[in-house]
Amino acid sequence: MLNAASKVEEIRWMLERSNSDRGIAYAVSAPKLDSFGIATLFAVASILAVLTARECHLNLVVHHIDASFIPSLCYGLATWLWWAAITTSLWAVAVRVVAVIRFSMRVATVHFAVASLLAAAHLSLLRYMVVWASQTWPAWGGLYRNYGTLNWERFGLDLILYGFIYGISCLLHSKFQNQYTTIQKLEVERQLTQAQLKALQMQMEPHFLFNTLNALSSLVAQGRNKEASRTLEHLDTILRTTLRRRAPEKVPFAEELRVIESYLAIQQVRFAHRLQVKIEASPEALEGLVPCFLLQPLVENAIRHGIAPMEGGGLIETSVKRVGNQLWLQVRDNGSGPSASTKGHGIGMQNTKERLAYFYPGAHEICAVAPAEGGYEVTIQIPYERRPA
Repeated sequence: MLNAASKVEEIRWMLERSNSDRGIAYAVSAPKLDSFGIATLFAVASILAVLTARECHLNLVVHHIDASFIPSLCYGLATWLWWAAITTSLWAVAVRVVAVIRFSMRVATVHFAVASLLAAAHLSLLRYMVVWASQTWPAWGGLYRNYGTLNWERFGLDLILYGFIYGISCLLHSKFQNQYTTIQKLEVERQLTQAQLKALQMQMEPHFLFNTLNALSSLVAQGRNKEASRTLEHLDTILRTTLRRRAPEKVPFAEELRVIESYLAIQQVRFAHRLQVKIEASPEALEGLVPCFLLQPLVENAIRHGIAPMEGGGLIETSVKRVGNQLWLQVRDNGSGPSASTKGHGIGMQNTKERLAYFYPGAHEICAVAPAEGGYEVTIQIPYERRPA
């Protein structure tokens, strides 16, 4: 027994260490341009600026004009550093407002308008640069003073450049989003494995087995063999279901209800008259899909923190029904209410919230309150779904 206990503690320590490493995994979900990325972007822009300046200066050499390389370099920098700044700004905004780099017709239309304004501003900047450079370096201006920057051809080129930047940004965002989704899925799978281990640990704890076996012995001694057999069946149901589920999945609530009923039936053997159970589920609710192990941690919390401390015991009510396009689930007890240490939450509640966020991002509600009349109440609303026929 000591070896088993030490093994459980080892597993618990490993899981807690995994929890402490979650921040490292989730850092990938917020792609930001760090100083190295910004430096690389501007370095590429500078290289393109030098190549553009070289082409401008070679044009002067072809026309036998002796002019400084500096105005050509200034023109190249004005051409390409502009787009480096635009790229950096676009990504900085996208980090805060993800919709900016998600492709859709509405977003594309907005980007076309923004691209038109930026193209006009850029061409005006280039025109000012040409005029200023022509006045500062007359020899250079002799060839480029009348160079056309404000024309539809250059305007179209700027639109294409902005579209290229927007497309690359969308592609990178999609890559990061897929990577984040994969990491999130792996994290939820890890949490489910932790929930399975926790459920097995709860079932195999010495006091739980002792109380269950003691109750079974009493039932057999009293000749209540049918009740003893049913209790064993409930234990078998819990163990088989826990071991069978390997990955995050949605199951009909009827299947989830069997686990809850088996768990409560065993607890009723332990608590006898101190534990009363009331379960209400409409026929439509039984067909609705729910994440596996959704309510079991909440029921466990209700017994452990609500009913167990009460000498006279109490009542646990579980209600599930369909309300329009929503599935409404509630676990309520009339026990001692949330303690100062748990405040009605804890690992069970946290895992439930994270599992709901994974299966129904932005489309679920969970509310935990302590009613004025006592006890604790957790209500969950999720989209109503059925398994395809």
